[in-house]
Amino acid sequence: MILPPFLKAGDRIGLIAPARKLQVKEAEAAAEIFRSWGLEPIFGKNLFGELHQFSGSDEERAADLDAFLMDDSIKAIIGFRGGYGSVRLLPYLKKHYPTPKWLIGYSDFTVIHTWANQVLGWCSMHATMPVNMIMEGEEREISNLSLKNALFGNPESIEFKNHILEKVGHAKGKLCGGNLSVLFSLLGSDLQLNTQNKLLFLEDLDEYLYHIDRMMQGMKRAKILDQANALVVGGMTDMRDNTIPFGYSAEEIIAALWKEQTKPLRFGLASGHTPLNRAMVFGLEYELSEKGLKPLH
Repeated sequence: MILPPFLKAGDRIGLIAPARKLQVKEAEAAAEIFRSWGLEPIFGKNLFGELHQFSGSDEERAADLDAFLMDDSIKAIIGFRGGYGSVRLLPYLKKHYPTPKWLIGYSDFTVIHTWANQVLGWCSMHATMPVNMIMEGEEREISNLSLKNALFGNPESIEFKNHILEKVGHAKGKLCGGNLSVLFSLLGSDLQLNTQNKLLFLEDLDEYLYHIDRMMQGMKRAKILDQANALVVGGMTDMRDNTIPFGYSAEEIIAALWKEQTKPLRFGLASGHTPLNRAMVFGLEYELSEKGLKPLH
């Protein structure tokens, strides 16, 4: 896996909207944050496009990503927000780009992570996005700093809180994963997640509990759970239930499907759809221990 060069002051970064549309004032506020880090933010040509809920047509959104990938002066590309739509860009992207660079985001951006990791062979960065960066609050500020540190070459170790359902243990492997719903949608495709000898990270938002079970059953039957060296779970945020309760929490569903495994299972990683969203490098070797998750580089 190729580790793109970390950033330095003066570097140019591209802002794209691969999914849902945004407002000009939001982009300007986020750009000021990047400028305060010594970076030069560049807006994609179609950043403020609009087609129903999308930030422009599929071709327009893909064109921004493709243009930045082809531009050697751009050192990193960050998705402004999630929503839905990144998977629709795949038919318009090349199988090879000449200059590895950081691709950054989370949630719906999971598609782009998986594509970058498994097609391009590049590491990528699961981290907060500009739509969150401009919000107020101490946890948001910590998330922003976590992204900054990672971009400038210092990805952090992340500690866990104890959880009654966890299986504490030791494991190493390249980190992979992202949003459960997105990864589930890739099952059976050319981008089905490869977890062989890797550390699998999962998170999700606003899903019915029965659907968490459906997705995890699918991941298990596809051997995605069996092949991983460990499973690390981030935010399972704002879960929903039916009038007749499903009867199990998201964590209980996941633990039950991991029960036969002797490998580690940890909960409560501060990443995903949570106010505190710490940056992690997909494709980088990490060590999972009782203390937490530590990057090895």
